[in-house]
Amino acid sequence: MSKQEQPKVNLWKVLTNGILKENPTLVLILGTCPTLATTTQAVNGIGMGIAAMVVLVCSNVMISALKKVIPDSVRIPCYIVVIASFVTLVQFIVQAYAPALDSALGVYLPLIVVNCIILGRAEMFANKNTVLASALDGVGMGIGFTLALTVMGTIREIIGNGTWMSGAEWLGIQNGLNLHWDNPITAFLMAPGGFLIFGFLIATVNHFTHGKVIKKKEFGCAGCPSAAACSAAQKGGAAE
Repeated sequence: MSKQEQPKVNLWKVLTNGILKENPTLVLILGTCPTLATTTQAVNGIGMGIAAMVVLVCSNVMISALKKVIPDSVRIPCYIVVIASFVTLVQFIVQAYAPALDSALGVYLPLIVVNCIILGRAEMFANKNTVLASALDGVGMGIGFTLALTVMGTIREIIGNGTWMSGAEWLGIQNGLNLHWDNPITAFLMAPGGFLIFGFLIATVNHFTHGKVIKKKEFGCAGCPSAAACSAAQKGGAAE
């Protein structure tokens, strides 16, 4: 299908796919680094998810609107410039209105620029669909990413620190919930606990969906964000 063609899509399906069926974190296993690093608190997961969703929606809309004037040979660098511009704006807003969140997210906020969820949706969806469909795809994927990070952050914070939504003043929540645990399992705030909860959530999604949320073809060249630039994919073969 050429770039100029506008495929017909079900807008409701586009909006809801990212929540469970194509959840970027728990199904597509994208954005693992910020997922594990920022989910020591539920509020950090919410903040990272919302920031990524704003960048995702804005970059999808911009790339979809400009797809006919961006040459194929430089489309990836152009995508990165667009994404980096919106990440910078989001970072300035967070620094101005939620400095505590900016401090908590640290380097992972500007690293949204290289988040494979953002670039992957630009290449796989926004580059081939209408502005409206691309915006809805960004919202759906952003909601799915935010929900996954919030659930993971909630579990890790409650078990590992005995609190919930602490540090959420920027959301209007004062003090959060303190469970007054005498001996919280702090290992859940560390990398091993993060991997454990991450694996548990992936297994839970697979259990309730019977492992059928992704079709097998999505694991081949068709599901790779770099498929269009891969010589093997262009020849119709499988990448070695």
